[in-house]
Amino acid sequence: MTYSDTLLRNIFEQTRTIATVGVSKNELRPSYFVARYLNLKGFRVLPVNPAYAGEALFGERVLPSLAAIENGPVEMVDIFRRSEQAGAVVDEALDHLFDKGLKTIWMQIGVVDEAAAARAEAKGITVIMNRCPKIEYQRLFGELRWGGFNTGVISSKLR
Repeated sequence: MTYSDTLLRNIFEQTRTIATVGVSKNELRPSYFVARYLNLKGFRVLPVNPAYAGEALFGERVLPSLAAIENGPVEMVDIFRRSEQAGAVVDEALDHLFDKGLKTIWMQIGVVDEAAAARAEAKGITVIMNRCPKIEYQRLFGELRWGGFNTGVISSKLR
């Protein structure tokens, strides 16, 4: 699973709204800080998690499912579910978001479902597996620094 920088950059440049399936309200969970980061970068993040349905997160109402998204466009679905659950999410995305501008299915680090990817690709959807959009965005747009993060600290002095 290798993806060109050009492909990844094009995905980010063509994406405005991301439905994040499995997002947590726990600020220490990767799904929270990835979704928050993408939101801070200007993407509209639609949080999807039935455990928090109706609550607010990133200025949006948390939705119980992708089927609950009433209007689009939604260009990307970011999946924070186990590999064995990813196929059902992909199928739901294809059933409910295909006509709402869906262009990309993105499965997070450790999430791989070749059969689901093939179903999506057969419909013309780009699939990225086993990658993190936050890491890739930072890498491609010059924000990933030594140590894997950009602290914003300019000084080399210890505090």
